[in-house]
Order: sequence, then structure tokens, then C-alpha cells
Amino acid sequence: MTRTLRLIIAAAIVSLYSCTETEEICSIRINQVGFYPHQEKTLTLEDGNRSERITILNEDGVQVWEGEAVREAVSPWSGKKRRIFDFSQITAPGKYMVLAGKESHEFVISENAYDHLAAAALTAFYHQRSGMDLDTAITGKWARKGGHPDTLVYIHASAADSIRKEGSVISSPKGWYDAGDYNKYVVNSGYSMGLMAQAFLMFPEQYDWSKKEDTDYWDYIRKTVSIYKPLYNELDYNAEWLYTMQDPADGGVYHKLSTPSFEGFITPLECSKPRYVVQKSVTAALDFAGAMCSFAHIHGLSLSDHDINTRLYKIRYDKAEAAYAWAKANPDAFYFQHKINEAYDPDITTGAYGDHDASDEFFWAASELYCATHKKEYLEDVKAFMPEKFSLMSWGYVAPLGIFQWIQYEKRLLAEKHLWGDLPFRFGINEEEQKIIDRCKELLLEYCNKSLEEAEGSCYNSAYGNSAGNFHWGCCSSFCDHAICFLYAYEITGDRKYADNAFRNVNYVLGQNATGYCYVTGFGTKSPMYPHSRLCHSDGIVEPIPGLLVGGPNPGQQDIAEVKTYRSDFPDESYEDVMPSYASNEIAINWNASLVAVTAWLASIGNEM
Repeated sequence: MTRTLRLIIAAAIVSLYSCTETEEICSIRINQVGFYPHQEKTLTLEDGNRSERITILNEDGVQVWEGEAVREAVSPWSGKKRRIFDFSQITAPGKYMVLAGKESHEFVISENAYDHLAAAALTAFYHQRSGMDLDTAITGKWARKGGHPDTLVYIHASAADSIRKEGSVISSPKGWYDAGDYNKYVVNSGYSMGLMAQAFLMFPEQYDWSKKEDTDYWDYIRKTVSIYKPLYNELDYNAEWLYTMQDPADGGVYHKLSTPSFEGFITPLECSKPRYVVQKSVTAALDFAGAMCSFAHIHGLSLSDHDINTRLYKIRYDKAEAAYAWAKANPDAFYFQHKINEAYDPDITTGAYGDHDASDEFFWAASELYCATHKKEYLEDVKAFMPEKFSLMSWGYVAPLGIFQWIQYEKRLLAEKHLWGDLPFRFGINEEEQKIIDRCKELLLEYCNKSLEEAEGSCYNSAYGNSAGNFHWGCCSSFCDHAICFLYAYEITGDRKYADNAFRNVNYVLGQNATGYCYVTGFGTKSPMYPHSRLCHSDGIVEPIPGLLVGGPNPGQQDIAEVKTYRSDFPDESYEDVMPSYASNEIAINWNASLVAVTAWLASIGNEM
């Protein structure tokens, strides 16, 4: 409990981690942030280095390990031969040096390996806040004046009705800038809130009731809330904005708050384009509903009328239910930006977040609302929209958040039954609920077990990143999301193989990959310096804001006109650390939500392995 407390509190006062001198050429591919003492530890040696053995020295220069590769793997795209070394026998915390021929690389073993990383990833959301001056105590030299107060936001013609007419003004302050631009999008921010809130609720200390037998429950609840205060503060800041995106007259939710076109690479304070709320959409309404429920769950309470903070819960659930009711009444209200531009002025050319299948959003929102209210109508929708198979989550496919909610719901109810079983409230799980929970577990485990098969021939010892389709816009986030799935599987089964593979995926993101980059700004020996971010490129500071996860290799190269050339067309090497590369080097809140969720979760179990 105390270590996680340090981790989360550090998010508000984190001492920002600076990367060391960039290594332009090094064939040693290794996690550049750190390993936990009993975590599996591997590295990959690239084709250019044919050393048969590697040696590892401790910080005193004493050899502590020497060995040969455990296997060789061949890239399916480049034909490069790579060798994987396993040095898991080293468990003592400290700094070490790998020697491979004439090359060397440092690494760290620590009981707090991911503390700074998880804290910086969460603090990155503070950096993305709209409408406020940033506190130097939290952001250091990256403090800035606020912009976009959004107290003067226009109703776009696509969003107008008889009450809120075209050109009328509403106030819609707060929220997070979505990505490298300065707009705010309901679909993506709602997804980001849900993903982080659900992961934090799975941390093991919340359910270790054996250590709390002599503790007053409500006192424990208050302490739990304070532990997650930095996360709660970020969710609350975005939720305050989301509230304003709901039309109080009918419960519908505007799709986004945006300028007609992207601002230039200037500071928020310098921006001057008018801002609009644009068309209500079914996906925005449902993601809003799911996010409101997930946000309420972060308190770690049983969400019923008997709970403390009932007024606050009622506000959130009333809003969620109103949005859901609007979505049920308008199931075909999808966002087609080109159609809007054909019919209305001004044209909107910013991020569309166009998703034209709402079945996954209905499943997530209905799952959240049922687990909060136990209303039969939501349970019927859960059954109607249950996915036939598990697929990796993203802003455009949120059904996994519904599956995760059912897994968390079971865990929470079982824990509460253990503690409160003698009280006259409803505890336990009925037969209908148990069938849904069992099906959710089955779908998730089928997916994870299939993924494990792909790790055996991996060049980088990871279960993700072994097919060309794994590399796309924002693939680094998918590595993290894939790891989160493994952590839910670990929670269900207790089988360490799932946790090991979660760590492997994160190893990839942190440096054990084809490019040798640690894809998080400010961390590792070779990290992105020029992310596609207006905040990073308008502040006059050489180093980028730390803790930002960039998109990663993307063979689609949709930005080739701006980047001019990529160093490689191979799927896992198609990455450029240059500002114009929005296809491989942009940042986004949903990607950072994945990084926060997986690193904080791994930090909570890292010393229990």
C-alpha cells in the first residue's frame, strides 16, 4: 500500500526524469527504464553484432553474469537475424552494464522500477489541461500560461436546435487537449477516462481485506480515495468539461469542441480561432455515459443509494442515464464529418473520430450502468450487445471496457460480501450475472492464450508486434493495451505467464524493439525529442514534456508528404522522430491513458512476482 501511495502522490510532484545522451547506433535492445528484481529480464542483440556471448557487470565493475543466447529469431519482414538473451538470474537491485563485443548498454534493477514512469505518464495529463495556468511545482520548467478558457463557445449549425440556435454561445471550460492539437473530443477523452479508472480499481491492495479486519471500513474508504487523489483530480478536471458537452434539454452529447481547422504550432495563449461544439452523436453519448460511471467507480465504493457521496453519484448517474436514453432514441446519429461540411458552414477539418458502429459503445455503457443501478433494462442490452469475440480495445472499439467492468464487478462484490455479508443489503452475484461474467472471462482468456502462441518466435520476446497488422497509427498504445489484457487474465487466473507477458510488451515500448527507441519522452537513453505536439514545439524548451507516449512505427506513413522520407518501410522500423510526423510521432491522451494504466498496474504487482 505504501509503495503505491508513493507512486500516485508522486504524479503531482514528480521530479522529471531526463534522458541521457542519445545512442544513435547500438545493437543492444533492452528495457531502458528498469526491471523489477524478480521480473523476467531479456535483451535482444541485433543482426549487426555477432557476439556469441554477453557479459554483465555490476556498478563496481564485477562480472555477475555471462551467457549465450537462448534462441535466435528472424524478422519476417527484413530477414534480419536477432538473438535473445535471458539474464533473469540477476535479482539484486542496482545499476548494471551489458557488454556485447565492443558495445555496451546500462540497465537498472529496482524495487521502484516504474514509479517515475507511471507518475510522469499521469502528470502528462496535467500538461494537457485546457484553460488554466500550470503550476511550476508540478510541471517544472514546462509550466505555462493557460489558453482556451472556452467560456465563449459557439453552437455549430450541425449542433443547433430550437433552444440552442446556430451561433448561440455556451461555456465549456476545462478538459484535456486531445493530442498534438488543441481541440477536445468526447469520444477519446471518455475512453481514456474509462480505461484508467478501471485499471486503477484492479490494484490488489484495494481487496486485501485480511489486512483490514480491525479497520473501520469507512475510514479505509476515505484513505483509498486519498491514495488515488492525483488520478481522481485529472478525471475530475476532464469530467467537469464533459458535463458541459451534454445538452441539458435532451441528454444528447456534442461530438467535440473544436476550431474549424487546426491551429498552427503556437502556444495556447496565442490561439485565436473561434471554437464550436459540433453535432451530437450516438458514440459521444455512450462514451460519455461509460466515462461517468467509470469515474464514479474510482471511489472504490458500492455504487448504490446507501453509499456516502450519494448526491455526487446521483449527479453522475443521472447524466449517464440521460445520455444513454438519448442514444437509444437516436441509434443512427453517427458523426460523418464530410456530410456536415456538405451541409453546414464553417467546414470542420479537425479530427473526426468517426465511428459508425455503436454496438460496442452500447455494450460498455450498458455494462457500466447495470453494475451501478441493477436495472433490468441495462442487463437486457448487455446481453443483446455482448461481443462474439474479444478484440483489442481502442477509442473506436470499447467493448473490452465492458468486459473489464464485469471482471471488476465480480471482484468488488465478492470483496464486499466478505466484509459486509451480515448486513441486510444485496451482496453476491445472481445466476444471470454470473453467466455474463463467465462469458467475459472466457472471451478474454481465449484472446490472451492465442496471443501467447505468437510470442515463441518473437524477435523481441513479446506476444504483440509479430505481424505487420500490429504496426499502425498509435501502435505503441496497442502494446500497452495488449499488456493490460494480460493483466486482467493474470487477475482472473493467478497464472504468472500472463503477468510475464505484460512486462514483455512494456519492455518492447521501453526499448527492446527494432528501432532501439524508448518511445516515452524523457525516459531511457534514446527517446523521442521531437514529438508532433504543439505544446512541445511552442514552449521554447529543447526537451519535450516528459512522460508522453508517441505513436510508434507506422508503415502507413500517412504523413509522407510532410516527413519527405522514412528511414525504413519495414513495419516495425517505420518510425521518424521528427515534428512533422503525425503518423508515427504524435502524442494523444488515449495512448497515454494506456501507458498510465499498464505501468501503474505493473508497479503495484512488480515486487510480488
